[in-house]
Amino acid sequence: MQFLDFLWLIIVAFAFLAYLMLLWTILTDLFRDHDLSGWAKAVWVVFLFIIPLLTSLVYLIVRGGGMAKRAQVAEQAFETAQQDYIRSIAGTSPTAQIAEAKALLDSGAITESEFEHLKNRALS
Repeated sequence: MQFLDFLWLIIVAFAFLAYLMLLWTILTDLFRDHDLSGWAKAVWVVFLFIIPLLTSLVYLIVRGGGMAKRAQVAEQAFETAQQDYIRSIAGTSPTAQIAEAKALLDSGAITESEFEHLKNRALS
């Protein structure tokens, strides 16, 4: 194999991988958009398989402006869900645990020794 054949193979492989990434991005954006009807999504998908390059370019021109916004909304939703999950499993801070134990002590629900035990456990 000559050097130019190898160079051409690398260029074609790069273009093919770039196209696959573009196709994946378009399909992800297409199904992420809740404002688009199912029929419209089906038409886009059919044309992506029949005339892939032209349809990809048309999609980027027609709907490219909203792609970044939809990706940002999805990322924010993911981040919010992740933060909520972390807060739900992380529990409360030692200060909050001690404050809750103090409130229980003040209300008479626990004794002084139980308060000290809860305080020591929160601080450890």
